[in-house]
Amino acid sequence: MQAEIVTAIKLQKLREKMPKLSIKQKNWLLSAHVSFAALWTGAVLSMFLISLRNIKSVDAEVLNALDSAINLLDDWIVIPSAIGSVVTATLLCWMTNYGFTKFYWVITKWVLTSGLVIFGTFWLFPWGNAAENLSGQEGLLALSNPVYGFEAKGVLFGTLVQVISLIAIIGISVLKPWGRRSYKTKSQVKAD
Repeated sequence: MQAEIVTAIKLQKLREKMPKLSIKQKNWLLSAHVSFAALWTGAVLSMFLISLRNIKSVDAEVLNALDSAINLLDDWIVIPSAIGSVVTATLLCWMTNYGFTKFYWVITKWVLTSGLVIFGTFWLFPWGNAAENLSGQEGLLALSNPVYGFEAKGVLFGTLVQVISLIAIIGISVLKPWGRRSYKTKSQVKAD
């Protein structure tokens, strides 16, 4: 417990050395953060809808084109907007009174966002690439390939999980449902 207090004090001192943002600067940074989150959510929702449509493909070129569109959205919108969201969130926590560990809702957003980035990097992104490669090589025969079926279903259900999680993160951002964490001072720790 004492280590947590020391860490919190060190973080506080470090943040005090950082320049604070003016209200206008904070609002611009917050606008960028919300924009990145909106892009990320919209692109993943689009990937889900395209993946859902792709289940009923009857044309080899359409099947591969839709798989390709999913990867295009992932490469050019999801990945950059996820990075932008994490960078702007880090700056908001570092350069405003939000902090990294002061509020339960901020901690929850960090945990969920980290989970989404890890899931997207190590599972969703490879599933999408594999599905596109298989549909490009095998055409409609890919639909009867169990590997393609696994990869395509992974993209379908993975994007659904991401959409639900991103909507939950946005809700947490707006509602801020949990309060501020309480820290015990050194004298309170010694008294316990």
